[in-house]
Amino acid sequence: MESIWTQSASIPPRAALDRDLETDVVVIGAGMAGVLTAWFLQQYGVDVVVLEANRIGSGQTKNTTAKITAQHSLTYKRLIESFGLQSATQYAKANLRAIQDYRSIVKKLDISCQLEDVPAYLYTRFNPQALYDEAHAAMQVGIEATLGRESLLPFPVEAVLRFPNQAQFHPLQFLKAVSEPLTIYERTLVNTVEEHKVCSDHGSVTANRIVFASHTPFVNFPGYYFARMHQERSYVLALSHAQKLDGVYYGIDTDGLSFRNVGDLMLLGGGGHRTGENSKGGKYALLRSAASKFWPSCFEVARWSAQDGVTMDNVPYIGPYSRSRPNWYVATGFRKWGMTGSMVAARILSDQITGKHNPNDDIFAPHRFSAASIPSLMKDSGQSCKGISRQLFHVPVETIEALPKGHGGIVSVGKEKAGVYKDDIGRVYVVSARCPHMGCQLEWNPDEKSWDCPCHGSRFDYKGTLIDNPALSNLTDLS
Repeated sequence: MESIWTQSASIPPRAALDRDLETDVVVIGAGMAGVLTAWFLQQYGVDVVVLEANRIGSGQTKNTTAKITAQHSLTYKRLIESFGLQSATQYAKANLRAIQDYRSIVKKLDISCQLEDVPAYLYTRFNPQALYDEAHAAMQVGIEATLGRESLLPFPVEAVLRFPNQAQFHPLQFLKAVSEPLTIYERTLVNTVEEHKVCSDHGSVTANRIVFASHTPFVNFPGYYFARMHQERSYVLALSHAQKLDGVYYGIDTDGLSFRNVGDLMLLGGGGHRTGENSKGGKYALLRSAASKFWPSCFEVARWSAQDGVTMDNVPYIGPYSRSRPNWYVATGFRKWGMTGSMVAARILSDQITGKHNPNDDIFAPHRFSAASIPSLMKDSGQSCKGISRQLFHVPVETIEALPKGHGGIVSVGKEKAGVYKDDIGRVYVVSARCPHMGCQLEWNPDEKSWDCPCHGSRFDYKGTLIDNPALSNLTDLS
C-alpha cells in the first residue's frame, strides 16, 4: 500500500547518528516541515542538524495528496468569527505566501517535481449557502474566490467555489532536492529531549534551539500537545482510466470526496474518521464503490492512507513550544493541508529563530486559547476517557480460536487483554492491547491491518511495530 509518490521517487539514504554533536539548531523530523525549516535556516547561515527516526519523507509527507492551496475547506468564515478579521487575514496571507514560496524554491533550485498551477474548488451537493458565506469571507481576507454551479465533476453539484492560482506537485521529488544539501541523520529515533540536548540510542545533539517537526510532538510535558489536538485518518485510491479535471476539488458535505489528477491518474480521497474509530473498516470499499460508479472502466493502481493532526480550533500550532522552554519550537496540527502548512511553519520558525519579524505569526502561536477551542477540548478529553475506560472495564468476548483468518481484535489471553491478528493462513500475532504512550486500549483498523489509539493517535502494525507517534516504542510482543 505504497503511495504513488513513494513508487516514483527514491531519496538516497543517509547514515544514522553515531556520535555526539553540537550545533545551532536541531530539527526533529525530516518530513516536509522539518526539511523546509532546516533549509531556510541554512539559507540564513545557521548551522542546523536534522534527526529522522526512519527515512526522509517517510512519515505523513509520503501519504499526502500534495495540494498546495490556501483553500482549506470552510475556514475563513470561521476564522473571522473566532479570531477577528485581522487574524484571519494573517492566516490567509501566510498560506498565499507559502504557495509562492514553493514556486520560488522550485525555480531557484531548478527542481523537476511536476509543479503546476491549478485552481482549487470547494463543492457541495446540498449546502450552497455555506459556500456563499465562505466566498464572502475569503474576499474579506484578500483571497480571490468566485462562485458558480458548473464543474467537471462526474455528478451534479449545487455550488462550487473557485480559488485561482493554487498548485499541486510531487512532494518527494521536491523533498529530495531540498534535502540534498542538509545534514540529516536517518534511522535516529529521539528518545529524550532535555533543555538543550536531544538524545538517541547512538548519540546526542546539543543545540541552542530545538524544533519539533515530528507530526505529533512526543514530549508530553510541557506543552500538553497530546491533549490539545486529535488525529484523523483518510484514504486515497489512485485510478487509471478515470477522468481529467481542471483543478483540485474538495467536498464540504459530510460524505464529500476529494479529487485531483496526477498525470493520467486520478486521486480519489475520502472516508475520513478519527484515528481509532474504524473497527468495521470498509473505507477503501467506499472509495472503490464511488470510483466504479463514476468511471466504470477505471482500475486501481495504488491505495494508501494518511493521518492528520487537528488542533482544538483547527489552526496549526507554530512557534515556541512552551513558555518554560523558550528555546524549543513546534510545528504541528496542519489538518489536511500539510504541504501549505509545512511551508508556513518553515517561514515562521526560521524567522523566529533568527530574530526576523514575521507579520503573520500571531494567529499560529501555540499558547493561544479562544472560546472556539472549548467544544473540541471537551470532546477530545471525553475521547481519551473513553479509551482509558475501555482498557479498565471492557471485557473481550472473542477468543483467539474464534477469530476468523484475516481478522484482528481484542481478545482474552489468560488474564490479560491482548491484540490479536490472525493472517490468511492462520498464523497468529499477539501484542499488548495497551498503547505505550498513556495506556489507552488500542482498536483494530481492518483497512490498514493496524492497531490504532483512539486517545492520541499512535499507531502500530499488526506485529506491534510503531508507525505513528506520540508513542515512542513498539507494542510488547505477547506471542
